[in-house]
Amino acid sequence: MSTDFKPIKEGKVREIYDNGDSLILVATDRISCFDVILNNTVTKKGTVLTQMSKFWFDMTEDILPNHMISVDVNDMPEFFRKPEFTGNSMMVKKLNMLPVECIVRGYITGSGWASYQKDGTVCGIRLPEGLKESDKLPEAIYTPSTKAEIGDHDENISYEQSVKYLEERFPGKGEEYASKLRDYTLALYKKCADYALTKGIIIADTKFEFGLDENGNIVVGDEMLTPDSSRFWPAEGYEPGHAQPSFDKQFARDWLKSNEGHDWTLPQDIVDKTIEKYLQAYRLLTGKEL
Repeated sequence: MSTDFKPIKEGKVREIYDNGDSLILVATDRISCFDVILNNTVTKKGTVLTQMSKFWFDMTEDILPNHMISVDVNDMPEFFRKPEFTGNSMMVKKLNMLPVECIVRGYITGSGWASYQKDGTVCGIRLPEGLKESDKLPEAIYTPSTKAEIGDHDENISYEQSVKYLEERFPGKGEEYASKLRDYTLALYKKCADYALTKGIIIADTKFEFGLDENGNIVVGDEMLTPDSSRFWPAEGYEPGHAQPSFDKQFARDWLKSNEGHDWTLPQDIVDKTIEKYLQAYRLLTGKEL
């Protein structure tokens, strides 16, 4: 019996299907920049994102369980046993997601750098004086934000605000959940960033999302340490004092910024360069060809 599935939720890049007691997350080959979905598709991008998440989920199970059940379409309903779902789909447990984006920054860059230049702080955390752009921080910092609906921007909050925010939604659990989210975020980042460095990749910052499983335990959900949710820099040639090249859609963003009237469509060579960066990051980190 073949049942047709319709996504219950479509994000900018991913689609979520309800499979009864599990969900199937499909990372498409769409690409979004500046919160707009571009007209191009980037072949294999969805597969890189799904397989990279699987790699990190496997590596960090000793710190915290995650929501992954399988990335093999043969474990999924027949509808998903097609080329367009092969490699880029993950069957996962249903979680009650905690509404906090758990951001960790090991280096100062992007909006953090802009904030530091203004008043020496990042998300309310005071940092040492004299840091240069892209400097490694003395220790990684946890800077949570609230999860916005699509189209809205996430809002940075302090750790104390995250306690209050979670307490309002999970009475009696705010302090416990907030401290666990912070500690898990920092522990996951430390293990993975240390590993990535041995493979020639600096993970400058990333974000995690967590949810509660059927027993009320916190587990890692969503995606994990992909070029879409993290800043990956090549360790070779890294030097503070300016922005670093990165293994993500920087090529696409840079091209859009410098070409007006682009109608949100990239030239093919920029698409090719973008996917090559994703594939290169995957090869370096996992030691495998996709």
